[in-house]
Amino acid sequence: MESFARKNDSAVSSCLWVGTGLGMVIILSLNLPASDDLRQSEPVMVSPSGTVLTLKGAVLTFACLDCMGTLTHRPYEVWRDPHSADDGEKTRKRKLVMHSPSSSQDMGDHQFAVICSEKQAKVFSLPSQTCLYVHNITETSFLLRADVVTLCNSVCLACFCANGHIMTLSLPSLRPLLDINYLPVTDMRIARTFCFTNEGQALYLSSPTEIQRLTYSQEMCDNLQDMLGDLFTPVETPEAQNRGFLKGLFGGSGQAFDREELFGEATAGKASRSLAQHIPGSGGIEGVRGAAGGVIGDLTRARIALDERGQKLGELDERTASMMASAEAFSKHAHEVMLKYKDKKWYQF
Repeated sequence: MESFARKNDSAVSSCLWVGTGLGMVIILSLNLPASDDLRQSEPVMVSPSGTVLTLKGAVLTFACLDCMGTLTHRPYEVWRDPHSADDGEKTRKRKLVMHSPSSSQDMGDHQFAVICSEKQAKVFSLPSQTCLYVHNITETSFLLRADVVTLCNSVCLACFCANGHIMTLSLPSLRPLLDINYLPVTDMRIARTFCFTNEGQALYLSSPTEIQRLTYSQEMCDNLQDMLGDLFTPVETPEAQNRGFLKGLFGGSGQAFDREELFGEATAGKASRSLAQHIPGSGGIEGVRGAAGGVIGDLTRARIALDERGQKLGELDERTASMMASAEAFSKHAHEVMLKYKDKKWYQF
């Protein structure tokens, strides 16, 4: 990260913070070439700065805060293809956002270094390397995970202990904010995969195929219902069922049809007037006469078929009318019989 490597430094530089399992923190200085052209050819020079910081237990995490207590993100540079024509005219520069020190700081320190180990957390002032705050997190157990996260427009240190406790500490003062027993570590999968994220959330693998998500923020709990999604199963739209003859006859929902639509030329196979088809002839007057004779024959046969169909439809109408008359007569006789024997007893029949 970009920080002060030595006590007498007046500007930040690229540094590599190394934490050991014995609680030693070593700061290494990285000398990067100034221009991009030299960066492709010259190597990066790494040299020890001589700064050594100590804590109890193995070092877990580092973080850097500016003079206002805001988390300083690690610098990065977007990679671009040096041989690309689009990026050839653009200069690639790393922008470092620096905050001017406040007038109340007598020592002129510009940064806070947060270091957390398995047993304790410390906050150092840079570049003076003065230890400002110390907090012994646990004595009987040890931390499995520690992360510096943002929560409610502030920064805090979130810790997960091996005894199942989740703790949060304010930064840079290291005041205890939360200490709750959540889950004893009975599976090493939880210890290996547990991690904290911003806005009061944490994740871990509860099984080889399941991710457990939790929150330790009241604001996140209040907005939980708005963030939950809905599960939808995609189903293809079924095709409309064909209306059968019996269903249309006894369905009870009559539909108005035009007589021309039922018995006209549109349903008799006649092509639409908007369609035209070119039929090439065989050539000469005789070919035209032959084609005309064939067309006239087809039209004659079609007319005869339509006449036969009309006769059949007329017979069908007559039969339908006869059936309706018979049904009315049967209904009338049945009603007369019912009235005749309505008031008679069973022994009078």
